[in-house]
Amino acid sequence: MEHQTPLTSGRLIGFAITTNPARTIHFYQQTLGFRFVSQDQFAVVFDCNGSMLRLAILPEFQPPQYTVVGWQVDDIEPVVDYLAKAGVEMMKYSFLPQAPSGVWTTPNGNKVAWFKDPDGNLLSVSQHNS
Repeated sequence: MEHQTPLTSGRLIGFAITTNPARTIHFYQQTLGFRFVSQDQFAVVFDCNGSMLRLAILPEFQPPQYTVVGWQVDDIEPVVDYLAKAGVEMMKYSFLPQAPSGVWTTPNGNKVAWFKDPDGNLLSVSQHNS
């Protein structure tokens, strides 16, 4: 049974960091296809299919080694193919048995692929069975 709280009626907002707003706008709008919403001195904002993604503007930062934002898709292979054709390099990890495309199939059959934005933020696309 789900527990209802004031947050359960809210919408999730994703956060990441950028040091170069112009480069970020190009990547997220032109390469990934998300709608640019706004930019001010604090952040660049995109609409990602109804969810907000805010990339805070900092003069410098060290990107974390874990996934900061991901998108669940119905069919991962055409998405990974599109990204590769757009010049996005999929991450390959020696400790995972990934397909040549970069897609890893989890033990339960879900599929995940990772890539980085121009600031080094680790992003992912995933296809889930359930």
